[in-house]
Amino acid sequence: MTDFQYGPAEFYLVGFDGVVPDEGTFAALRDLIDSGTVRLLDFVVITKSEDGAVDIQAIDEQSATALEGVEVFASGLAGEEDILTLAANVPAGRSAAIVVLELTYARELARKLNSAGGEVLRTERIAAPVVNALMEILEQEGE
Repeated sequence: MTDFQYGPAEFYLVGFDGVVPDEGTFAALRDLIDSGTVRLLDFVVITKSEDGAVDIQAIDEQSATALEGVEVFASGLAGEEDILTLAANVPAGRSAAIVVLELTYARELARKLNSAGGEVLRTERIAAPVVNALMEILEQEGE
């Protein structure tokens, strides 16, 4: 049986005002981590000045107290190229967090499929707002 140390990881770019995420953002993330739904692999805060210059700070430099006790399992996983690519989506004068999360259920699914002789070849994600909008349309059509 193959044992996977990590499962699939997803990069999230979460925009916010100011230079650090607010407490609510950290609380939402911490709730998912504490419940075991996700593992925090990497966390980087980027700030884009009005002239477009990008400042990059890792979690330990920026917000260690906000996620105190939370282990970052793969600090540096979000490489410079990833960060700069995602930073292009941040408006000038704003900030964002790049949060790399491992979906813990997906690690177990991948492990079990692999041990049964299968493998995940590809996944597709449909953004939550799109799913909810489509479901609302379908529900209205069914009325």
